[in-house]
Amino acid sequence: MPLLQSKFTFDNRFVNNLPADQEAEKFTRQVYNAAYSFVMPTKVAAPKIIAIDEALANELGFEDNDLSDPLFSDVVAGNAILDGMAPYAMNYGGHQFGNWAGQLGDGRAINLGELVTPEGEHRILQLKGAGITPYSRSGDGLAVLRSSVREFLCSQAMEHLGIATTKALSLSLTGEDVMRDIMYNGNAALEPGAVVCRVSSSFTRFGHFQLPAFRQDTELLKALADHTIAADFPHLLEKRESSQDEAIEKETYLRWFEEVCQRTCKMVIGWQRVGFVHGVMNTDNMSIVGETIDYGPYGWIDDFDVNFTPNTTDRQHKRYRFGTQGEIAQWNLFQLANAIYPLVEEAQPLEALLNQFADDYQLGWREMMAQKLGLESYQEAEDLTLFESLEAILSLVETDMSIFYRKLAQLDLSHDLSDSSTWLPTLHSAYYEQDELSDTYLSQMSAWLVKWKNRVSKENRTDELRVSQMNRVNPKYVLRNYLSQQAIDAAQQGDYSEIHRLQKLLRHPYDEQPEFEDYAKKRPDWARNKVGCSMLSCSS
Repeated sequence: MPLLQSKFTFDNRFVNNLPADQEAEKFTRQVYNAAYSFVMPTKVAAPKIIAIDEALANELGFEDNDLSDPLFSDVVAGNAILDGMAPYAMNYGGHQFGNWAGQLGDGRAINLGELVTPEGEHRILQLKGAGITPYSRSGDGLAVLRSSVREFLCSQAMEHLGIATTKALSLSLTGEDVMRDIMYNGNAALEPGAVVCRVSSSFTRFGHFQLPAFRQDTELLKALADHTIAADFPHLLEKRESSQDEAIEKETYLRWFEEVCQRTCKMVIGWQRVGFVHGVMNTDNMSIVGETIDYGPYGWIDDFDVNFTPNTTDRQHKRYRFGTQGEIAQWNLFQLANAIYPLVEEAQPLEALLNQFADDYQLGWREMMAQKLGLESYQEAEDLTLFESLEAILSLVETDMSIFYRKLAQLDLSHDLSDSSTWLPTLHSAYYEQDELSDTYLSQMSAWLVKWKNRVSKENRTDELRVSQMNRVNPKYVLRNYLSQQAIDAAQQGDYSEIHRLQKLLRHPYDEQPEFEDYAKKRPDWARNKVGCSMLSCSS
């Protein structure tokens, strides 16, 4: 038996603790009274790994020589499974763009198994693009290289930015082409197929609880909640006075929901800090453990715009725009609260926790903004006006969000900032159109900078401490859409070097990395209206 086949332990708790679909055939259908369906990945013609996260592989227990084993390549593309794996697709529902969509489920994602790492932690290996499942609806269960590169790289980017995320172990070509209509405009074409091996402690979503609640299947709802608490929030059970064998009490469900709210709050504030727009915050795309999940039509803020959404499907209503991600998170949590109500049977404590989320988010956003501006702490009396007035000014002309905050740290506060000639040479690279910088604008920005300088000076900290703080929270490098697209264009021609270069760059987004200076520049004009750079769809 190959060493790779026998060296790992799998403890498939989701499968062992929850009811399975009794239908063995792989055809699309409504699945009742079951949390998942056993399903094998569809084998592909010629699997080839083109990118891998070696550090993550080592954390999971793979040694360097394992990664060159042909069996490893087969496993992460779906052509083989290791002993102990029990592949399955998960059953869940959700709200999509505010409307109940019924059963959704893993239409092209298949969990291979729950690996026990050398540190004793559980990590699920999941293949995205692994073929038809009972939840594929009218889809083919496959994924293309274009979307898979974006998933792989953004998982890497978010991790190193310090924002909770599912991770990507590997990116593989399948050796097969897949038909896709990239902009849903009737221009379908063949694209290279690919599979991403994702990793997380849990791929459970808000929608897992919504579907049995909608179907009034309280038994399955309770089983899912109990399993989730035991597997992903075990510290909540340690606080109970009663035996582990006894039924989970209402108070434990409430503490669980409270923690889900807290994790979600922290995650979304992290998005706002770095200018990330998820693009499709449906309830089936919300992780119960507070991780960023499902990197589809996401985007990064280039010129600051609270109304920006990269998703063409959402262009008209802009439901999931940058400035409303906190509100949408609360709306999604409200749907989760509705779903778990049968376990609590009391509305008031759930409503109180939802209201607490709103308070926590507002305070968390303000504290985050204080950090971005180099303030040691948030002061209620004056800082909110400072923050809101800055965002208003940034919206007046096209101002690159990442560059502005990074360059702001470089301003010499010994200068008279009321004179634009003292600050414009430092900040000019953040502006997309220099001719937009009217005298009126320069006067407004100067006035704001003076207020900011005065606020900073009240804390009597050294410039060195302030700059260090700002550079720890304001990344120099983010995964701008055009950078991803350049890597995709090269990869589609068989050149994967740009993927590897971005991997290296994104490991240290807060560092100067002068060798990568060109990657910190603002979006070039050619990318302003290019598909994949400014316009993205759910086609993947």
